[in-house]
Amino acid sequence: MVQPGKPLRILVADDQPDVLRALKILLGAEGFEVLTATSPAGIESQVQAGELDAVLMDLNYARDTTSGGEGMKLLPRLKAFDPSLPIVVMTAWGSIEGAVEAVRRGAGDYIEKPWDNQRLLSTLRAQIELGRAMRRAVRLEGENRSLRADGPPLIAESAAMLPALHLIERVGPADASVLITGPPGSGKEVVARRLHALSGRAERPLITVNAGGLSETLFESEMFGHVKGAFTDARTDRVGYFEVADGGTLFLDEVGNLTLAQQAKLLRVLETGELQRVGSSRTRKVDVRLLAATNADLPAMVAEERFREDLLYRLNPVEIRLPPLRDRREDIPLLAAYFLEQQAHRYGRTLRFSERAMRALLAYAWPGNVRELRHAVERAVLLAEQELVDAEQLGLDRVPRTSTSRLEDLTLDEAERLLIQKALHRHGGNVTHAAESLGLSRSALYRRLDRYGIEP
Repeated sequence: MVQPGKPLRILVADDQPDVLRALKILLGAEGFEVLTATSPAGIESQVQAGELDAVLMDLNYARDTTSGGEGMKLLPRLKAFDPSLPIVVMTAWGSIEGAVEAVRRGAGDYIEKPWDNQRLLSTLRAQIELGRAMRRAVRLEGENRSLRADGPPLIAESAAMLPALHLIERVGPADASVLITGPPGSGKEVVARRLHALSGRAERPLITVNAGGLSETLFESEMFGHVKGAFTDARTDRVGYFEVADGGTLFLDEVGNLTLAQQAKLLRVLETGELQRVGSSRTRKVDVRLLAATNADLPAMVAEERFREDLLYRLNPVEIRLPPLRDRREDIPLLAAYFLEQQAHRYGRTLRFSERAMRALLAYAWPGNVRELRHAVERAVLLAEQELVDAEQLGLDRVPRTSTSRLEDLTLDEAERLLIQKALHRHGGNVTHAAESLGLSRSALYRRLDRYGIEP
C-alpha cells in the first residue's frame, strides 16, 4: 500500500509520443508520479516490476490499430497478476460494445479520446480510491480470518470507529461481559464474533440468541432447557442455550426486549453461574461468557422501571458503542468493496463500481447502516446487466410505495408491512406493546419483522 505523503504512481501506456507527453504533463501537474509504456509487453513488465496505484492504458497499438485486440488480451493477464489494480482504458473508437468488453475483461472504467481533463482526473482518482479500498478490505478480511472469526469480518478504519476498535482489542481476550450498543444494522453481531475470536474461548462455541424472539412461556425452556414431561409438549429432554454455550460465549441480541420476568430469570443465572432445567431439581454449573447487544437506551429504561438496574450492571462492565454508518463514511468504500466481491463471487460474476455508483454510496445517508449497504450491493449485483455497477442499480433513490399510497392500492404484504411500521412508531419501537396493539404474540411479530426486513 502507498505510504502517507508518497505520490501516487500511475502507469500511462500509449504508442503515440504526443499522447504520452500530454498525459505526463497533466498528471505530473496534479502531483502524480508518472511511468510510461509504449506496448503491451512494456505494460506487463511495468506492472510486474513495481507497486502501482493505477494503469491508464490505450487499447490500440501499432500492430492492431482498429480493434483494440492487443489491449483486450492484456487486461485479464494484468488482473490475474493483481486483482485490485485499477485499470482505466482509453479508446478512440467510441464503441460502447468495446467499452463493455474492456470492463468485462478487467478494466474499471474507460475514457474516450480526445479526453476531457477533468473527466479523466476524476475517473482516475475514483478508480484509485476503489482499488485502495479493495486492498484494505482484503487485508482486514485476512486479519479476521487469522483470528478464526466466523461470519463477516470487522471492516473498519475510520476515526469514528477507533474507540470501538480499541475497546474490542482490549477486552476481547478478557472474560468480562460486554454490552454492545448502536443503531440497527451497525454491526453488533460482527463485533460479538470478533470479541469471541479474540478470547481464550475461540475454540469453543459462540451461540447467538435473539432475545426479543423468545416468547414468555418458552423463555426458560429455550435458555435453560427442560426435562422430559416438564410440560405437555416436553417429549424429550432439551439442552438450553446456556448449556450449549458452556465453555464458550453466549451472545444475547436485542436484550432490551426482554420482559421484567425474563430479566429476573436471566439475572439469577448470571449471578450464580447455576441453572435448573424446567421440571428438574438438579442444579447445573455453566461457564459462559455473556455478550449482549441492544439499540435501546437501557439507562432510560431503568429510569422508567422497564429494565432491571442490577441486570444492567451485570451486562455492561464494558460498553462498546457503534456509530451509525453516516458517521464513518471513510469505511463506506471498504465495506462496499467487500460486499461487492462477496456477492459477485456468490453469483458467479465479475463486477466493479462505476464512479457514479461510488459517489452515490458516499452521498447517501444510510438509515439502515451497514445492513442496508450490504442489501443495496446485493441488489446491484442481481440487477447489473453489464460488468460495471452503476448508481441506478443500487436503488438508493427509491421511495417505498407504502409511504405514499392509499391502503386500497396496496398489496396484502405492503399493507401488513405498513401497519406494523405504524404500530412500532406509535409505541416507540417497543415490540411487546406493538404486538399487543396488532393482536399478535411477540414471537409472531418478530417473524414478520424478519420477513419484511423491518428494524424495531
